[in-house]
Formats: sequence, structure tokens, C-alpha cells
Amino acid sequence: MSLINLNIKEALNMLKKKEISASELVEAHIQRSTECSNLNAYTVFTDDLARQSAQAADERYKKGESLPLDGIPIGIKDLYCTKGYESASCSKILAGFKPEYESTVTTKLFASGGIMIGKTNMDEFAMGSANLTSAKGPVISPWRRKSDNKDIVPGGSSGGSSASVAAKMCMASLGSDTGGSIRQPAAFTGIVGVKPTYGRCSRFGMIAFSSSLDQAGCFARTVEDSALVLQHISGYDPKDATSFNSEVPDYAKDMRLGVKGLRIGIPKEYTVDGMPEEISKMWKEGAKWLQDQGAEIVEISLPHTKYALPTYYIIAPAEASSNLSRYDGVKYGNRVTPHGSGINELYEATRSAGFGDEVKRRIMIGTYVLSAGYYDAYYNKAQKVRRLVAQDFDNAFNKVDVILTPTAPSEAFAIGENTGDPVKMYLNDVFTVPASLAGVPGISVPTGLTQNGLPLGLQIIANKFEEVLMFRVAAALESASGFKGL
Repeated sequence: MSLINLNIKEALNMLKKKEISASELVEAHIQRSTECSNLNAYTVFTDDLARQSAQAADERYKKGESLPLDGIPIGIKDLYCTKGYESASCSKILAGFKPEYESTVTTKLFASGGIMIGKTNMDEFAMGSANLTSAKGPVISPWRRKSDNKDIVPGGSSGGSSASVAAKMCMASLGSDTGGSIRQPAAFTGIVGVKPTYGRCSRFGMIAFSSSLDQAGCFARTVEDSALVLQHISGYDPKDATSFNSEVPDYAKDMRLGVKGLRIGIPKEYTVDGMPEEISKMWKEGAKWLQDQGAEIVEISLPHTKYALPTYYIIAPAEASSNLSRYDGVKYGNRVTPHGSGINELYEATRSAGFGDEVKRRIMIGTYVLSAGYYDAYYNKAQKVRRLVAQDFDNAFNKVDVILTPTAPSEAFAIGENTGDPVKMYLNDVFTVPASLAGVPGISVPTGLTQNGLPLGLQIIANKFEEVLMFRVAAALESASGFKGL
């Protein structure tokens, strides 16, 4: 069996039995990453660090002192600050920036034995849903349509993280989810993607897009693997004021309990105009799988769902406008200095050259909605609607245990399709944004293929800090679907 075909649980068992070594496991994934370099999933390869870390892991295994994720090769999204390695959020304005500190999430991951195999490509500052806005170029999905051989998008913004796991270039990867940037690419590439409750993972050391929405999370090829990784990146951090101060439960402990007696909510508002019949059919089939295992299917209403997307595209750009104002070429990052100019010209030239079109678009939207005369009309009103969206979920979870929805409104599309219409691109997040606004956890589980041979995913949404229950339902869905990736 090829080492790249192992899942994390299998690999850890073999490592503990000394049937394989961490060095062999890492080397196999380095070789695979080289073979798949055409996908452009990585922006930085950390081969030397990975090999050194693997040797250290092998020594711990020899001494019987192994760590929970010892020797597991993992990709790290480029917005996580990794000490001594470029962390640019795939933007020209931060090209070459090597932090002198480590993000809390990567610190926890490395302390658990996880090995960074490289920094993964992403939409610039996490703004996008197809990984086409990166200054490092687009990421290509390892999947292909039956109808043609066009390059397919891996979803975004964590497209490099999803493509690297789907193509078996690493065993898991870190992503971030602001409005769906883990769950949607997971659905597009046929893997599992988890966004935990807002505050469950620290945001310290993550290059910010929208501070009240950004949340660390992970990708893996199985539900259990994703639970193992999330277990070791979660937890309270005094460096992050929004971090939740409570003990992290064992996410995998109830995974085999099944769903008998659980109530599964089906929100009627998630049936949108123009949604392909294949997705509607998969959604119904997913509900039937859970029902056949003893769950009760309950129709529910989330009445403010239709306002979620426009609300998101007011709040997120507003926070982006504030967060990205720090990039001016004065303290760090790239600087463009027009000859004989003043400070205003320095700012203008640096930001004009450093930011891509999508980032500029969102900064301008955000600046507009925060400006005098429009703050109350747009931003304040959006915050009130956000509260209503969150109340919808609160009311729903009084009636049901979890909610089942499609993850994305379409299959993955080819590079070059849909890109001329920003609004159409924004609609990719229509099913994931509501959970982000409410701060509740969500997981995308691959459940089948379209007629084109591309993966589809279903999303399970749970109440705040109910990740254990979410993983339990996800495991039942995974088992029933029998989905096999690449």
C-alpha cells in the first residue's frame, strides 16, 4: 500500500507499531508534492524542515514518547504566521514577509507532532471562493470533468489546502473559514472540511480578513482524521480576546454512537432558485440515509437566510477595510516610493501596486459602508440583521439537534467560468455564510459525484460548541455514503 493512501489514523497506528517511519511517510508526501507541482497548491515548500521534524518524530517513537500527531505531514494555509517562513496571505503587499513569531494554532499543531510540509496557496487575504485571486496564481483542482479536460477550481479561499489534501500531497491541512472558505472547497474537492464554533480556535497569528468572522479549521480525507486534527488546534488562548475559555472535549469519542433518536433539521429556505437537481437529489438522499439509521427528519425554518449573503458582504468588507489599512509600506511589507513624493503618495502607490483587484473592490465597499452618512444605513443595519440570523439558529436548535444542508449551490466550475460576474462568484457561499454569521460550527462531508464526475458535499451545522455531536452525525453520513476520493 502506498504511504500517501493512508489516512491519519492508519498512519499513526503503523508508526506506533514501527511498521513505517515518520521519515518514510514525510518523504512519500514530499515526492507526491513534487509530482503534483502543476496544481500550484503550495507557495512555499518546507522540505528541509519537514525532514528534520520527521527525524525528531522517529526518535520519539523509538523512545516510546510519541506525540498525538507525531510524524503526520500537514499543509499550512499562507495566512498563518509561521516563524522564519514567508507568510504573505498570497498578496504582493506582504511578499517576502517572514514573521518572528508563530501563530497559536500552528504552535499547538507542531507541539502535537504535526509536521509542516509547506505553505498552501489561497485567495489573496482570503477574499474569494475559487482560489483565483492569489498573487501566486490560481490553484488547480486534482479533479476533472468527464465532459472536457479543463482545469477545475478547487474552491476558495483555502483552495491550496483543499487541493493538497485531495491530491494526497499531505494528510491534512489548515484552512480558515470566514464565510465558507473551508466547507465550500472541501465540497469541491471531495474531502472533509471543518469550521468549528467561533472562538474555539485562536486567531492569534492569523493574518486578518474579517475579525468577527475569521475562524481557523482544517481539512482531512475522513471525518475521524478531521476530528483528530481539530482536537489539537483548539483551545483557549489569552492572546485572543475572542477565544473561548473552556476545556476542549474529545471530538472523536462519540463518533460511533450513530444517529438513532437524533432530530435532523431540513431548512426550507435552503432550496434556492436555479439549484441543480443533482444537489437537491443528494440532499434528499443524505436525509434518507440518516433517517434509515434511526434519525428523525424535521422541516425547519431559518427565515432570515435570504438576508445572510448581503449582510455578510457588508460586514466582511467593512472589517477588511479596517484590518487592511495597516498595510501602507511604512512598517513592513513591500513599499513603492514615487520619486519626490510625500506620505500620501507613498500610501497610494504602495497599496495600488500591492493589492489585487478583488481586495481593492472589498476595501472600497467596506470604506463606503463605514463612511459618514452610510454607517447607520448599512453597517449598523447589517449587524442587526446578523443578530436575527443568529436567533434563527437559536430557535432551530430548540427543535432539532443538527441541521443538514447542501454545502455549495453547484459543482466545481472550470477556471475562467463565472469569473466575469463577482456577484455570481459571491453566491458560491450562499449555504455557508449563515452559519458563519451565527458563529456556529459546520462540517462538509463528501457524499457523491455529479454526472460530470465531480464531488458534491453535504453540510452539517450544529449549535455552538456542539462539535462532538456534529462529528457524530458526520461520521454516520460518511459511512452511509461510502464516498471514495481520488
